[in-house]
Amino acid sequence: MIASRKTSGLWFFLVLAVSCVTASPEPNAKGLLSRQDEASPVSKTTFIYKRIANADIKADVYRPREAGLRPVIIWIHGGALIFGSRSMLPADELGLFLEAGFVVVAIDYRLAPETKLPEILNDVDDALHWVRTEGPLLFNADPARIAVVGQSAGAYLALMEGARALPRIRAIVSFYGYGNISGDWYSRPNTVFLKQRPVTKEEAYLVVGGPVLSESTPGQRDTFYVYCRQTGLWPLEVTSIDPHLRPHDFAPYNPEGLVTASYPPTFLLHGDRDTEVPFLMSQRMADSLKRHRVEYHFYRMKGFNHLFDVYPDGLPPEGHAIGLRNPQVRLAFDEVMIFLKSRIGS
Repeated sequence: MIASRKTSGLWFFLVLAVSCVTASPEPNAKGLLSRQDEASPVSKTTFIYKRIANADIKADVYRPREAGLRPVIIWIHGGALIFGSRSMLPADELGLFLEAGFVVVAIDYRLAPETKLPEILNDVDDALHWVRTEGPLLFNADPARIAVVGQSAGAYLALMEGARALPRIRAIVSFYGYGNISGDWYSRPNTVFLKQRPVTKEEAYLVVGGPVLSESTPGQRDTFYVYCRQTGLWPLEVTSIDPHLRPHDFAPYNPEGLVTASYPPTFLLHGDRDTEVPFLMSQRMADSLKRHRVEYHFYRMKGFNHLFDVYPDGLPPEGHAIGLRNPQVRLAFDEVMIFLKSRIGS
């Protein structure tokens, strides 16, 4: 969930940095869209895991070709729930997941404001159900060994699954995520975004309000997001609930308040100079996990901003997409891998 200081199209740079979007053929009866060369040691297959409201919601499945059930990582992209797609999975992180023997399922979900948060959460629920029920036959997924990993808004969705998914998932990894969506950080005008060119209401709504979307092209909807941060309207636009008039109605959507003793083991990573999602958000989530005696790991990325695992030396246009080539980021990600291997095996 991000907008650059000098351009509102940072996620454009992110998509260019981590992936290449290609057109897919028509699906077959199982929802299969595309498959890589059978000679490749790693299989990539695109499926439609859900059809609703004239939207085909897709998942890219990556897996080693060796036989046998494999532990699964469900990866959820960021983008403030407003933009983005499964193609934003960083290639270097994917490589380490696959090297460890995990099946990786990168999912799309319907986007706000055309689709509101309850239905977005239903999409993620349905993706998890699809992996558990169809995954063993379609791509050797072990339904008993599933972790959910997300970036930013995707991390928020991952944290929500910690409270919603039954049976419980085995682990959660939250990269600069948040456990509260109704606080002042989201429901009041943001000072960083106010330094950018003001976005008018007319400009903002010009890029949204059309057909239901489950993925967006780079830069397509950034203007609306910047408008929401400049006005503090994000919670209202995403949920249709006014946080100033009905704050208690957000209780079912704030993971920090949904933690119980049965919540899954959780790994939180956050840059302490994050100007998009306050570092405090992960601190509060960690405090809630601690109170309920849930296993958790809180990794403070000292001196790092948002998207540190992709742009560790600063956000574009100054920063470069060097990802895990940064030694501090690689060390943090190695700790993530140790955590995942301990929770879901390899």
